[in-house]
Amino acid sequence: MRQRGPGPAPAPAPADQGRAASVRVIAEELRGVRGPLLPVLHEVVATLGFVHEDDVPVIAEVLNLSRADVHGVVTFYHDFRRTPPADHRVSLCRGEACQARGAEQTYAVAADRWSASPDVEVAEVFCLGNCALGPAGTIDGILHGRLSPERLAGLTDGWPR
Repeated sequence: MRQRGPGPAPAPAPADQGRAASVRVIAEELRGVRGPLLPVLHEVVATLGFVHEDDVPVIAEVLNLSRADVHGVVTFYHDFRRTPPADHRVSLCRGEACQARGAEQTYAVAADRWSASPDVEVAEVFCLGNCALGPAGTIDGILHGRLSPERLAGLTDGWPR
């Protein structure tokens, strides 16, 4: 069978060679596990903070996947952030139990307070398993209950706005 065209274009060289080497090590260490793509992507995020666009061809090469396959998984799941994380993260529950206890107002205040700050990311989650102490949320990864706009302001005092 004759091949049509020149074949796939080679991946461009990554801008950060050190990062590419780290991603390659992660992918090579995990390529033997069953269904390695998700574990590799989770480890890249855990180790390097996010999946950079230059990471995609490195992972694809090591796992013998197309760049489109890797890109599709990265863009489908919200767990695989594609930009560096903010210095601080506030995740507020928007589930029914928390909504019944005032989560909507707390979320609206938080989203407004940090809407222009690149240093703080406000996200919504749907159940943290802390329903009895709602509204619940995490502040820099630490679970808090009975959050209100006032309590949130106290817990984040000194953060940039």
